[in-house]
Amino acid sequence: MKKLWLLPVMLVGIILAGCSNDGLSGVKPPKTFVEVGSERVETVLGTYCWSSMCVDTAGPIELMEGKETIKVQPGETITMVMDYEPQPSETSLYMYQESQETEVDVLDNQFTAPTEKGIYYYSYGVWWMSEKEENVSYGDAFYAFALEVE
Repeated sequence: MKKLWLLPVMLVGIILAGCSNDGLSGVKPPKTFVEVGSERVETVLGTYCWSSMCVDTAGPIELMEGKETIKVQPGETITMVMDYEPQPSETSLYMYQESQETEVDVLDNQFTAPTEKGIYYYSYGVWWMSEKEENVSYGDAFYAFALEVE
């Protein structure tokens, strides 16, 4: 009689583990870097939902308080790098300066630094979306970084 109870429990455990996150691994979202020329700088992890846990943090300006900026030249090409598979299926990048928020175009994980001198704060959002179900996310994360155009 004990064997009958163990079999269904084991099957349920296998099914839940196999379907819970569509291949995403780790207890936190993967590290993400900003690459400028040959320099690679790690971003700051902000708000995320991962492995059945959600964490809410401050925005990019507050997250970067007291942290070093990434020095760049006006108009320099910046690359977002995430050494993780699967890659996110959706991304967005927003720039913050003073009280303005601007969406930044990213093509092939690259964007262009602003042309005017100053400090610019960024929020890079990534989502791992279901290919089968509309509006279902397996995980998401927001990363903060700051560029200083010299």
